[in-house]
Amino acid sequence: MTDYDVLRVFCGPNGGYGNELGVVRDGSVLPERSDRQALAAKLGFSETVFVDDPERGVIDIYTPTLRLPFAGHPCVGTAWLLDVPELVTSAGVVGTRLDGEFTWIEARPEWAPPRTLRRYASAAEVDALDVPPPGEWIYAWAWEDEAAGRVRARAFPGRDDEIEEDEATGAAALLLTDLLGRALNITQGKGSQLLTAPQPHGWIEVGGRVHLER
Repeated sequence: MTDYDVLRVFCGPNGGYGNELGVVRDGSVLPERSDRQALAAKLGFSETVFVDDPERGVIDIYTPTLRLPFAGHPCVGTAWLLDVPELVTSAGVVGTRLDGEFTWIEARPEWAPPRTLRRYASAAEVDALDVPPPGEWIYAWAWEDEAAGRVRARAFPGRDDEIEEDEATGAAALLLTDLLGRALNITQGKGSQLLTAPQPHGWIEVGGRVHLER
């Protein structure tokens, strides 16, 4: 079995929750995309990262069913693990920084896969949602405190790959931040926390806590 680390990304203030991420530090053991896809499917995390150059931060990202040019929680987790100034994805170069307990990435909203950002009237409505049928990637959100920039969100990938709900989704948070044009403090899923902040020239930072599971 290929060696890999398991991280939890975008953990809550008490260290709980977060979205699990598999990271294969030595991507050379599985150079073929078909083999990487097969391992990502076998592991069953919402995303698995293969590191092709740990010094330069070159990475390759997979869900259980497809390869992604860019994704938020894999980049935040791998940035924390490798402690490099940038990551090189097939979408572009992602800036990274560590600031106390938070790890941040800087990326462009156009790199994120399409998402349906669906606003609800209250956090309670978001909490009460059932998992929708497959077919549409839905990011359901509502203001908890609009003045403070606090958002309640849940994410439903709709891919029919056994990931019915994504606990923490950096790319969707990036898109919501771009839409609203302001910094956000997002509580997603069961209790994950994502922080975002617009930057000059269309860039957006997304940050969160990362814990090593094993």
